[in-house]
Amino acid sequence: MARRSILLMVAVLIALIGTALIVVYVQGIDARAAEGQELVEVLVATDTIEAGEPVSAAQEAGKFEKKEVRREDLVDGALSSTGSIVDLVAIGAIFEGEQLIAKKFGTLGDTDSLVIPDDKMAMSIELTDFERVAGFVNPGNEVAIFATALDPMRISPTGDEVKLADWTRVVLPRVPVVGVGTTSVASRTTKNDDGEQVTEEVPKTILTIAVTQAEAERLIHADRTTEVTFALLTDETNTQDEPGVGLSGVMPELLRARP
Repeated sequence: MARRSILLMVAVLIALIGTALIVVYVQGIDARAAEGQELVEVLVATDTIEAGEPVSAAQEAGKFEKKEVRREDLVDGALSSTGSIVDLVAIGAIFEGEQLIAKKFGTLGDTDSLVIPDDKMAMSIELTDFERVAGFVNPGNEVAIFATALDPMRISPTGDEVKLADWTRVVLPRVPVVGVGTTSVASRTTKNDDGEQVTEEVPKTILTIAVTQAEAERLIHADRTTEVTFALLTDETNTQDEPGVGLSGVMPELLRARP
């Protein structure tokens, strides 16, 4: 009888231990599940942040907001504030809804750190202060590029040179600036009103922009055959690819007065 009681007590004890182990195991599963479901705060983009766009500018434009996400959905390196990146720029396009991560921000500097959008290439052009908006163009800005053809010529089917009308028109309506080089001084020889040659010192700076292949082809040809001028744009500036204007559009009265 005593032996049977002891066996019964042992069985009960084993059952209690087994039950306790099951409870602990289930609680562990619940804890792990709850940990994954825990909500954490993270910064997300509310609009597209372009490559080269400063964090401060994007923040002022309201392109960041704090959002709660499940911990298991948190991207590695996600940021909850802009404190560590406030002086940096986006090194690639960040799209609406993306969590902000530190490795997507950096600095604009020399050629090795140019921020070039994935679908574009970088090319540089040397401009005077007048042609580059007197030095107000900086990385992250967008510009329109105009070309002025002076005394243009073309070759006719007979092989003769045929003079064309001079004109000014937009070559690239809107492209991003990804780099600004140092300014140097170059000599330029022009003619004064008396026809005498005059040499002047002109400050020049190399600007680097991000373009597609077709845009690069247009700009290279314009740079080789015309005078190129940059215009600084805002987000609201409306630029269109239009035929442009010639002398008749600038001074029609003068042309009408000619014999």
